[in-house]
Amino acid sequence: MKALIFDIWGDFAHFKRFYTTSSPLTFSFPPPPTVKGILGAIIGCSKDDYLKVFSRDRCAIAIQILKPIKKIRLGLNHINTKGNFWRPTKKGKHEARTQIPCEFLKDPAYRIYVFHRDEEIFDNLIENLKAHKTFFTVSLGLSEMLADFKYVGIMDFEEVREKEEEISSILPINLILDGIALREGYRYFKDRIPLDMDKDRIVNVYEDVLYESQGKRIYAKIEKFWKGEDGTCIVFF
Repeated sequence: MKALIFDIWGDFAHFKRFYTTSSPLTFSFPPPPTVKGILGAIIGCSKDDYLKVFSRDRCAIAIQILKPIKKIRLGLNHINTKGNFWRPTKKGKHEARTQIPCEFLKDPAYRIYVFHRDEEIFDNLIENLKAHKTFFTVSLGLSEMLADFKYVGIMDFEEVREKEEEISSILPINLILDGIALREGYRYFKDRIPLDMDKDRIVNVYEDVLYESQGKRIYAKIEKFWKGEDGTCIVFF
């Protein structure tokens, strides 16, 4: 299959974990639904359409960490707007603002691999990425976390089954056959991420994944993966 490759990065990012509310924590990388939102912003899909345009039966995505994961915490001021107006000062029992600690990613960078069955959509993505052009502003999770991006290229990938290899992308745990080879200096993390959402933005599929937080490749025997013509091995969601 032919896959489009591009890099995306920014000063800050926040990909909210589904189980956090008042003190939001972030995933270490954008989950597939977030990546689909980024793709939708590039070609101009509305919020109501992008999940359908980039549905799992039409689109496949792989995500690679390019820079070591760094997390910081900052306080966000939430303004009291009860009653549909702003209270600049404390009034009665109501505070003018509430400061919420929030976790952010610092200097995040990722490489995204995209396959799409619809040639028109695929070509549109290529054209806009090459021209460094988007329909909507691209951000990393929150609208305030503006992102930059760079077209990398197009590469042919071949499916490989039941073989030991170094995987560059985020790795679904259910595809690992005989465990992984642990290496000194590597930082391995397991996470549970949303994989697919329906039109009402309700998550209907979750996936347990493994990644190395410094962006290093994971060596393991994998049920199936895709190998590029330059030797890069990835797993598509």
